[in-house]
Amino acid sequence: MRHRQTQHRQTQRREFLTAAAALGGAVATGHRLSASPTLIKSRSKMERVRVGAIGLRYQGSVIAHKAQMYGDVVAVCDVDKNVRDTAKSAFGSTPRDFEDYRDLLARDDIDAVTIGTPDHWHTKMVIDACRAGKDVYCEKPLTLTVDEGKHLVKAVRETGRVVQVGSWQRSDQRFRLAAEMVRAGRIGKLQQVDVVLGKNKTGGPFPAKTVPGNLNWDLWQGQTPDVPYLEERSHYTFRWWYEYSGGQMTDWGAHHLDIAQWAIDSLPVEIEGKAEYPTVNDGFNVAVDFHAKYRYANGVVMTVADTGRNGIMFTGDQGRLFVNRGTISGKPVEELKQNPLNREDMKLYDFDNQERPERAGKLDAIINHMGNFFDCIEARKTPISDVESQHRSVSTCHLGNIAMKEDRVLTWDPELEIFPEDENANRWLAREQRSGFQIP
Repeated sequence: MRHRQTQHRQTQRREFLTAAAALGGAVATGHRLSASPTLIKSRSKMERVRVGAIGLRYQGSVIAHKAQMYGDVVAVCDVDKNVRDTAKSAFGSTPRDFEDYRDLLARDDIDAVTIGTPDHWHTKMVIDACRAGKDVYCEKPLTLTVDEGKHLVKAVRETGRVVQVGSWQRSDQRFRLAAEMVRAGRIGKLQQVDVVLGKNKTGGPFPAKTVPGNLNWDLWQGQTPDVPYLEERSHYTFRWWYEYSGGQMTDWGAHHLDIAQWAIDSLPVEIEGKAEYPTVNDGFNVAVDFHAKYRYANGVVMTVADTGRNGIMFTGDQGRLFVNRGTISGKPVEELKQNPLNREDMKLYDFDNQERPERAGKLDAIINHMGNFFDCIEARKTPISDVESQHRSVSTCHLGNIAMKEDRVLTWDPELEIFPEDENANRWLAREQRSGFQIP
């Protein structure tokens, strides 16, 4: 079995290397690369990982079904019985079902979990899963506060678990190519990055209602304040409440700011924010209009706005490059046909792993973000969207929201992860947590 598996992985690595070499030309000519059938071929029954899926509405369902390509979903968990029942019937293995994720984690017949819950649950669930000996694929954004990220990084280091964050744009050919080209100097010295995320939703006041019989509202709220049930607080619209999320700054921001910071290859040291906020009670409370500006340790300036063309514009002293989920454009992209990126240019590909099955690594993620997670489970290696980089990326999102709340320029120490001698700003780095749901 091991010999056949090694041969299979060697074939995969050759295909990955071919895909990487073709990446620049494929994007420049408008062609999309697709996964080889070999890459998405199911593992044998003997090799398959046993997965527990926690949080199964919307994206949680999506990632659980992607995990089913590589492992067997043997347990499902959701605080909404209707969602849980739908999920249970969706998997042919007839998984066990749980209302409380802690009961799922207590089982020793589960190897890994997917987490697709609202944002305020991510950190505690990942930490608890790691300490229960499970590997984790967790949706983005990874944390609700900067301090949560510190606890999370510590827990993953201590337990040695594999944790992949669902910031899948790192596995998208266009975004990765953009980051590679910027870091390879294809637009000269990077000077500015402009990011557009889109508008936050507005609405309210919303009426309080009786908690539906299918929903455990206390467990849904978790660490957040215990408040009357408003339908608009739960499920998809949770992201427009600061109690549970951070609006577009942490929703789209966890994707775009991650790619921007990947290309910048530095950390912010100064942040300025401006925003207007709703005045309605019992309604969405994230910023109505917002803008943030960051200065990085290497001198690069990044702006984040809610209006304009969604995507990322990189500006250097020799050109510009734009990327979003539909396109990558700019003169440097047009020049790829004549001057493709070579191996020495590609700093974000892990070529060392391409013929070493025991070191499945980051090159896999060119094709499939979830596949990279399962490869790294087997090889016990760090995935492409690792905890430390994603903690830093979402912290940059949080810093923008904090600067908006403070409505002034803030100085940030990226080593200590504090605002030096700034008690008012530092109070936003953590939140009071409800008894019984504290982190860590």
